[in-house]
Amino acid sequence: MTAWLSAGILFTFIAVAFILVRWGSVRCIGNTPVRTLTFIAILFTSGLDVGLIMFPLTEFAGYADLQASPEYGFANPLAIEFGFWGFLIWAFYFLTCFYFSVIEPKVGFFELPLVKFVNNLVIVGTCAFTAYLLLANLPWYLPEVGDGETIVTSFYLIVFIVIAIAVYSSTSLRYVRYLSVATTLLFLGLIAVMGLGAMISTENGAVEMVKTAALLGDYFGNIHQFILPLNDYHEFYLLWWFAWSIMIGQFTSRFVGGLTTRQLFAAMLVVPSIPVGIWFSVLYYYHANGLETAGFYNLAMALVGITFVINSLDSLVRLYTDNLNLTVARFGKVKYILGNIAALSILTMLFKLDFLEIQWVGALVIGLFFACFGYILLARLKPVMNIKANGEKAAVDYGKIELVN
Repeated sequence: MTAWLSAGILFTFIAVAFILVRWGSVRCIGNTPVRTLTFIAILFTSGLDVGLIMFPLTEFAGYADLQASPEYGFANPLAIEFGFWGFLIWAFYFLTCFYFSVIEPKVGFFELPLVKFVNNLVIVGTCAFTAYLLLANLPWYLPEVGDGETIVTSFYLIVFIVIAIAVYSSTSLRYVRYLSVATTLLFLGLIAVMGLGAMISTENGAVEMVKTAALLGDYFGNIHQFILPLNDYHEFYLLWWFAWSIMIGQFTSRFVGGLTTRQLFAAMLVVPSIPVGIWFSVLYYYHANGLETAGFYNLAMALVGITFVINSLDSLVRLYTDNLNLTVARFGKVKYILGNIAALSILTMLFKLDFLEIQWVGALVIGLFFACFGYILLARLKPVMNIKANGEKAAVDYGKIELVN
């Protein structure tokens, strides 16, 4: 699996470099474009899940234990955490977003029956894994509900309600914009509240917080270390990102509002990494100073994590139901909602039973990357290489999203 993953990563970064050089000035316009800030909000909330909120506090200690994991010794735990979630890793999303907005209309690879089947298998599987992650992490963040270790009935109910809300939200694309912007604001509010609380709780808090954030420099000084898998755990993360990349690219490509390829690259790598870096710095400050998060902070993190899950599930359900023509227009709202809730609930339990693994999904996506490249070389090379930057600025209709159900 490591060799397969490494080949996929190297292919991805080579493809990104080629795209930036050859098509850097091409304007990317989706079929329901939105303004740039809204696009970034949709990207951020759809492209991340509950792990962003719930994983770091449980992982810092492991990255600091160099006796057990000496491979982390080149950087501090904050930089390691950021390397698993920030900046360079978002190039996966850039590649797929550019592909689906600019190249796929010329190629039609994902319209091939077998490819369409595998693509939707990936989307549905990753959708269920997202719900499973929420279920698996709730005991740690809401120990008041149980014993802090066991998944109790209340947690199953929470996840079921989250799935139901997300499925209902997916019945209209117009909800995406409001949900994404609201979740982004909630996340920024969480950063502000917990950051302020940390600074008040410690001496010279503001100065020490800045010093903590400066530790992120270790990431950029060792960015090359994060390209290939450091160990099995990093491999899991990279395959997880691959699993997400193909569907996030499909979904976000709908909303690109006329950015050039280079602007899209900057928007997708730099802008989301800023709040991620600040958030991890706040959490690391809590970890390093032994500050308690039990009670209000844990509840706030769980609530924001839940909104991320709703955003992610909303976008993924909308994507696979559109692809498979399992739409509200075809089946009616009641059948659509009940069918999707049942399917996602069952698949979530399969992850709970260790019947499915996200690593398999990521490996499958790498296979799709290579197959798509081969198909272009054999059958669609000329139309792809003829893609050029628009001589005139094409008009962008930002009102289309209001007309889509």
